[in-house]
Amino acid sequence: MFDRTLKVLNEDILNKINKQKILLVGVGGVGGYALESLVRLGFKDITIIDNDIIDISNLNRQLITNMDNIGNKKVLEAKKRALSINKNINIKTYDLFLNKDNINEINNDFDYIIDACDFLTAKVLLIKMALSNNIKIISCMGTGNRINPSKITITNLDKTYNDPLAKKMRNTLKKEGITLKIPVVYSSELPLKAKNRTIGSIALVPASAGLNLVYYILNDIINN
Repeated sequence: MFDRTLKVLNEDILNKINKQKILLVGVGGVGGYALESLVRLGFKDITIIDNDIIDISNLNRQLITNMDNIGNKKVLEAKKRALSINKNINIKTYDLFLNKDNINEINNDFDYIIDACDFLTAKVLLIKMALSNNIKIISCMGTGNRINPSKITITNLDKTYNDPLAKKMRNTLKKEGITLKIPVVYSSELPLKAKNRTIGSIALVPASAGLNLVYYILNDIINN
């Protein structure tokens, strides 16, 4: 399965990848592409959290969705897809909306946390969990109302701009005395003005964000 991978990554790197324990929160537009690339890169120990159900409106951008699984739980469909790629992985699922009352249900035995969820409170909880337990974290900022995947980049939270979610995150962390040197994937593209309260999204930007989240981890493994 990994013959082509070993043309660009050596055996030692692949072995390191195999041993990493990953927590992925959110398997929607961003997280679905993150999960796909984790599995295809050779990560074998993955925990996923999501409490959403697949809706027809997800079909335009979410990798795990199709016409046959509308109405199904995202975590179950994500697990099914991951195992269809590599049946030898260990993938654990939590069907829950992450909050302060249930975050302690999640063990903290991870090497990396990928935050691909939409909610500020959950993002802050994950950052606190990472900092308290010496876990590396990469957090995704807003991808909605944007169309240019080339504007996605990896930086620290304090270097972001044109991103309302990142601004709210900075303000919240400042108030709580938490560092802003948190690695994030974000878009420098100014969001389009919404026609109503529903956020628009197409596949290109979330996909690019998901791939960059995993690239951050891969690059960290290569260089450490």
